[in-house]
Amino acid sequence: MSSVCRCKVADGELVKAAVKARKLAYCPYSKYRVGAVVVGASGAVYTGANVENASFGLTVCAERIAIFKAITGGEKAIKAVYVAAKMPNPCGACRQVMAEFMRPDGKVVLISATGEGRIRRVETQTLKTLLPHAFSPAGAGL
Repeated sequence: MSSVCRCKVADGELVKAAVKARKLAYCPYSKYRVGAVVVGASGAVYTGANVENASFGLTVCAERIAIFKAITGGEKAIKAVYVAAKMPNPCGACRQVMAEFMRPDGKVVLISATGEGRIRRVETQTLKTLLPHAFSPAGAGL
C-alpha cells in the first residue's frame, strides 16, 4: 500500500497495512519495529514507521509520523489510528498528538504482531480510554 491512499479500505486491510509498515522502520539501536496507519477525516490512508536516532530523544514514533503525514497531506482531523508492534501501546507523546487531531471517541486499533508479521491480537480502544485527561485546545481555552 502506498503511503497515501484516497480510497475506502476495509478494516482488515488497514490492520495488514500497519503490520506491513513495520518493515519500513529505521531502528538500528532497539531493533523494535512499529508501524502505523492513520485514516484522515477525508478517508485517505497514511502510513508511518518509527525512525530512531543515535541521540535517542530525537527518535520519532510511527504514530506521529503517520499523523504528521496526514496533516501535511491536507487533513484537518483524523478518524482512526492503527498501531502494529510486539506490544502496540502508544507512548504518552503519541497519545497527546492524537488528541490534537482526533475526537475522544476516535478509534485506536492496537495490533500485536510477531517479528515475522504474524498477527497475534487486535484490540480496539477509543482515544479517551487511552488518554482520559488529554490536554486539549478546548481545555486550554484556545
